[in-house]
Formats: sequence, structure tokens, C-alpha cells
Amino acid sequence: MSDQYQPVPETADRGRMTVNEKLEKVRREHSQLMGRKIAFIGLIVVIIILAVGFIITLGPLGMTIPQVYQTLLARFFPQFITMDPVFEQVVWNIRFPRIIGGIFAGFGFGICGCVMQAVLKNPLASPFTLGISAGAHFGVAIAAVFGIAIVGGAYLLIVNAFLFAMLCSFFIVSLASLKGATSETLILAGIAVNYLFSSLSQLMAYFANDEQLRLMSLWGMGDLSAFSWSKFGLFVGIFAICTPILLVKARDLNLMTIGDDTAKSLGVDANQVRMLTMMVSSMLVATIVCFTGTIGFIGLVAPHMARILIGTDHRILIPASGIIGACLLICADAVAMNIIGPTIIPTGIMTALLGVPFFLYLVLKGKRKEFWQ
Repeated sequence: MSDQYQPVPETADRGRMTVNEKLEKVRREHSQLMGRKIAFIGLIVVIIILAVGFIITLGPLGMTIPQVYQTLLARFFPQFITMDPVFEQVVWNIRFPRIIGGIFAGFGFGICGCVMQAVLKNPLASPFTLGISAGAHFGVAIAAVFGIAIVGGAYLLIVNAFLFAMLCSFFIVSLASLKGATSETLILAGIAVNYLFSSLSQLMAYFANDEQLRLMSLWGMGDLSAFSWSKFGLFVGIFAICTPILLVKARDLNLMTIGDDTAKSLGVDANQVRMLTMMVSSMLVATIVCFTGTIGFIGLVAPHMARILIGTDHRILIPASGIIGACLLICADAVAMNIIGPTIIPTGIMTALLGVPFFLYLVLKGKRKEFWQ
């Protein structure tokens, strides 16, 4: 009678092996998919490196792409490579800092836009949804019209913009904490604060003279010309603190996109993660905005492009959004500087001109709800 049951374990073993093979196949396919995604990010990085060399050649000083890379490498290996002093001045002190600033700013806008869309579960969320740029603009208006600033000199507008942007962020988070840090509360608080600071800036403009009004208007248009090597210390320091925090929270953001209740059942406090990531993102955006002024749509467009190309895994999506944002911003700035040269169009105007069609596409399309539910 025992002979009748001998085939059963053999069939069961065969079934278990089949399941194991399927699991191994899934793991292998997942590893291949992740490899392709990482390779795609690497491709964008290569494109940025090539774009940097091409963009630097644009301008009245005739240069070739090999001369650009030779000049950059000569800075680090002077014993092996010689460079023209004129090229060194133009490349290293004028054009390259602006491009590096654009890469940092675009990367920051991209990752912050990605994080905000995840925690707010809103495809139209961006670093400016919560009125951070409006707070920074009001800080510039206060400094320009009344001369009220924490520090003077070259950092008068920068420090004022940063402090009022952070004040705006703190005010929003405080309002949201009173009612619970839900995505709806944060969005509504951001809209209210955005209108408040925008109206206060318009009030400052009403009392400003022509020179003060021109300063406020130019800052509000957004530009990358403020970047120089002397101002990169604080900038890089804030990035070194904020970026790893957002990347570490990528797994929690993946769970939060499914739902707060699901995330909580898996050990993730959605409200705590939402408040932390919003504060870190606000600090990073405030740092960027105080140097660049109001540059919109990068934080909106870059995460959507990355999501379409990479997928919804925030472990890859966050850095991909940053890299795509960096590529978009330096390309938009290059177009702004050369499209009607020698006149330089403010970068914020060009990003808006390029971003508005995509924004309208999102509004009219309105069918990509699988990312937010």
C-alpha cells in the first residue's frame, strides 16, 4: 500500500522545482530590468557630459568641443595638458560655473518634484505648488524696496530669499500639522500661502520705484547668472545633506503611493515620512531658488518624463528625475542664451515656454491615474 503513495512526493518535488524556477526567472528578469534602467540613467549622464562641451562652445569666442575638454582637463592635470589663458578665463570662470549651477539646480528641482508628487499623490505637484518661490520672491521684494535684510553686500538678496522661502515652508508644514499631514491639507495650505506671498509681493511692487521694480522683475524671471565658484560652498553642502535623505526614503515613498493605510500596515508612518520629505525638499528648493530666482516647470516635467521612461520605482525614479531635470535646465538655458544673441533671455522664461505645452498636455490628457492610485 505504501507503493501507491510513492509517486506523490515525486510530483510534489517536481512542482516545488517548477515554482523555484519561476521565482528564479522573475528575479533574473527583475535584475535585467534594473540593469537596463541604470544603463539608461548612465546614458543620460553621458548626454549631459557631451552637452556641456557643446554648450560651452556657443558664444562669440570660437572654440571647438575638444578645446573645451582640453581646457577643463588642464585645470586638474596642468603637468600633462597646457591651455590657452583666454580659453581658461572664458571656460572656467564664466561659462562652466553657470552650467554646473544649472546641473545642480535642475537635479534639485527634478528630485524635489518627484518626491512632492509622490507624497502629495498629485501628478501636477511641483516644488512651487507649496508657494516656496512666492515666499522667496517676497523676501527679495522686502530687501529691494525697504532694504530690510539679515546681511548686506552681495548676499543681501540671496539670504533674504532663502530665509523667507524657509519661513513659507515652515508655515505650510505648521498649518498642515494642525489638521494632520495629509496630502490634501498640504496642497490647500500651499495654495493659500502661495496667494498670500504673491499678493504681498505685488503690494511691494506697487510702492517700488523703477529701479527696485526692475530688480524684482529680473529676479522673478529666473536666471543662472548668479552662480560663481565662490558661492558653491553652501550650495553643495545643502545638496550633500538633503539628497541622501530623500534617496533613503525611496522605499517608503513606493509604499505610500499604494496608500497610507497599506504603508502603515507595513510599518511606515506615512504622515511622518510626508512631513520629513516635504521639509527636506523645501529646504533644497529654497536653496536653489535663492540663487536662481523663479524657474518653473522643471520640477513638474522632469519627474513625468522619468516616470514614462523608467517606471514608478522611486529607488531609480528619484535620481532619474534629477538627471533629466539637469539635462532639461542646461539645454533650456543654452537656448535662452543663444536664440536671439547677443540678448540673453532669462532662463525661467524659456523653461516656462518649453514647459507650458507639456503642462497643458497633462491637464487635457488626465488618464495616467495608475501612478497615483
